[in-house]
Amino acid sequence: MIQLTGIRKAYQTGFNRLEVLKGIDLTIEEGAFASIMGSSGSGKSTLLNILGILDAYDEGEYYLDGTLIKNLSETDAARYRNRFIGFVFQSFNLLPFKTAAENVALPLYYQKTDRDKRHSLALEYLDMVGLADWADHLPTQLSGGQQQRVAIARALITQPKVILADEPTGALDSKTSYEVMDLFKKVNREGITVLIVTHENDIAAMTRQVIRLRDGMIASNGRTVAASNN
Repeated sequence: MIQLTGIRKAYQTGFNRLEVLKGIDLTIEEGAFASIMGSSGSGKSTLLNILGILDAYDEGEYYLDGTLIKNLSETDAARYRNRFIGFVFQSFNLLPFKTAAENVALPLYYQKTDRDKRHSLALEYLDMVGLADWADHLPTQLSGGQQQRVAIARALITQPKVILADEPTGALDSKTSYEVMDLFKKVNREGITVLIVTHENDIAAMTRQVIRLRDGMIASNGRTVAASNN
């Protein structure tokens, strides 16, 4: 599903050049349930942005589902994101003036899907995450856990092959975090590849593969105890 070879990325700030990724070799198999860990500055956010086709890399090769992702125009990058990737963020990124159903339906609006179909699919995916009764509520009327469920439903509505989640439990209490992780497990069991960036060891331990970054390089990449329980 995802194959990275020799990925390097640097940023120029004034006269200084900061090398963030220093040669990343990584394979994420189709149907994987993996986490990326690392301290601040380790390169995990940069790596996630490259995987999500939100940022370009300087050297190496990135293959997504057999397609080389390199030197894409903005239009092509958006097309691949819409086709393959769903995003979930720590801060939920919901539009405050739109209902839960409208937020979930938003990606389909950009795909020019018919309004009635957008709404019916949004209700279907809200039901999938246990929020069918909250479809007409605004984000401010929802708890943090409910908002994250709305965000997950929004990520799923385009039927992506990969979910990229950036600290999805970072703003949640432990109980709610585990409920959200249970939802990711359910999504993964349905065949979607799930990749989570987290700084929480207990969250990473719930995935089947943990990739640890240190100073822009992969320090370790191994299976977890959860892998033997699945």
